[in-house]
Amino acid sequence: MEIFLYSFSVMYSPGPVNAMGLNAGLVGQFRRTVGFFLGVGFAMFVLFIVFGYTGEALISKAILPYLTLIGGGYTGYLAYKVYTSKVSFPDRAEGVTETELKTLTFWNGFLIQALNPKGMMVVLPVTTVMFPAAQITGILISVVSALIAIAGAGAPAIYSLLGALIGSRITKSSHFDTFNRLMGFILAICACFMLYDFFLHFHKG
Repeated sequence: MEIFLYSFSVMYSPGPVNAMGLNAGLVGQFRRTVGFFLGVGFAMFVLFIVFGYTGEALISKAILPYLTLIGGGYTGYLAYKVYTSKVSFPDRAEGVTETELKTLTFWNGFLIQALNPKGMMVVLPVTTVMFPAAQITGILISVVSALIAIAGAGAPAIYSLLGALIGSRITKSSHFDTFNRLMGFILAICACFMLYDFFLHFHKG
């Protein structure tokens, strides 16, 4: 039980992945970003399978800072794309929104989650400490990993749904532009924290 409680508490807290999901919902792309949610879940599943069966043997702690650097750079790129996106209402009578923000894809979700240090915060303690303590071995690793991955995909989906509920009450494109800039700013802050962790590691070293 503590495995799921720990995983849920980390995965459902605010972060770059959930911010992307929220923004997609706000700009009316909830249904079009299902692939993004699946990519997030699949990335979690792959990470849990890899580390669940190999522990820390495959990737040493010395490599993790570089993963943080790559993740910070990718998050910064997404922050720029979100911040500079525009939303327009070509036909007010139909109430249809069109956005220049590219629809989030499966691979967007997979990459941002695979390179997200927050994801590692879930995977490493669970696979190296909690799995052995709960005697989760063999096929059980795959089963539990799949359940956590499904929950991982649900986190940005729920944020996106909340964004869709809020966004449906907004009728001015300028409001969406403001939300895009706010979400882009939040993602930029996440990227800065990742890069700070990278430089702090070498400063201590």
